[in-house]
Amino acid sequence: MPNDILIKNVRPMGGSTADVLIRNGLIDQIGPDLAPAQPEAETIDGDGGLLIPGLVDGHMHIDKTFLGLPWVPHQAGPTTFDRIETEKVVRRTMQLSVEEQAAKLIRLAISKGTTHIRTHVDIDPEIGLSNLEALLSVRETFKDAVSIQLVAFPQSGVLRRPGTVELLEEAVKAGADLVGGIDPAGLDQDAAGHLNAIFDIAERHGVGLDVHLHDLGELGVHQIDLIAERTRVHGLKGKVAISHAYCLGMVDDARFGRALALLVENDISIMTTGAAHYPAAPVLRLHEAGIPVFSGSDGVRDAWTPHGNADMLERAMLVALRFNFRTDEGLNLAFHTATRGGADALGLEGYGMEVGCAGDMVLVEGENLQEVVVSRPVRKLVVKAGRIVARDALAFV
Repeated sequence: MPNDILIKNVRPMGGSTADVLIRNGLIDQIGPDLAPAQPEAETIDGDGGLLIPGLVDGHMHIDKTFLGLPWVPHQAGPTTFDRIETEKVVRRTMQLSVEEQAAKLIRLAISKGTTHIRTHVDIDPEIGLSNLEALLSVRETFKDAVSIQLVAFPQSGVLRRPGTVELLEEAVKAGADLVGGIDPAGLDQDAAGHLNAIFDIAERHGVGLDVHLHDLGELGVHQIDLIAERTRVHGLKGKVAISHAYCLGMVDDARFGRALALLVENDISIMTTGAAHYPAAPVLRLHEAGIPVFSGSDGVRDAWTPHGNADMLERAMLVALRFNFRTDEGLNLAFHTATRGGADALGLEGYGMEVGCAGDMVLVEGENLQEVVVSRPVRKLVVKAGRIVARDALAFV
């Protein structure tokens, strides 16, 4: 059981100065001049800094990273299929330890204030469940420092690689939290068959889904219709996310409105990285409609991209830049995609900065939340369930 932690002289969510007492892993009190209930409790002077809830990285690929290795020049071609095939070659050549590489990236994320991660884990007939087994072990190692949801992800497709459907089911039985999918029409050339397979697994095992959707224009939006229909039929309302959904930024208002109505009706979440190279799902319109909109690092220094540093405040800044969010309201929404939006999409209970919420929080310098997004200050303190897991950008795990 974690000890009490009393963090004095802070401004929760940029509000008035107060003290925050964490007991048994939960926020117990917020107010002036608090005292610890236990003599051995650790007391920390927040020096007037902002206290924000732990950051949520809702879309990573932890099993792929080259972080900490000598520079690997980017080799992949421009299409999704090119990147998939290039990654296979690189993977066979480098023969990396997924467990060791994942641990590096998780420590970096913790040092940046992330306390919740959803990561996609490659599942295919070539590697079987080996990546999942590695990340199940890593999740256990880091369980006191960060919570990790694992998505069984058919990176190479579902139907075009015989045996993948069976492997996805085995992955869920082994401990994956969600079933993934990828471009049912564009990659598998059979949207109905692809979606039927993964939704069937999800319903039978009572897990959610997170589907990569890179397909553009009407082809992509049509698949959103199909995903929404199956969400309703399989009783998975509130348990489905669509990642990227570039297509939503490409269709006219009437077509967008029809898709939006289905997303709202079925409580489907949308993940955006704020990517600059494609049209992007319109964050503001989705948020105003009540759609959980969240963000994530995606790949971090891997065969798909040389970019990334697992910093969700930087990701919020990139979202703000992508959508030209300059006002305080816009910057707050960008912050939301890295915090509450992610918590809602991931179904996290007890998330926030109120009494009774989990003791997951980050101390940073800054005048307000807007400045935190713009300046991405050093994470002076990171607390997970009442345990200090990082100080001054250095993780302890």
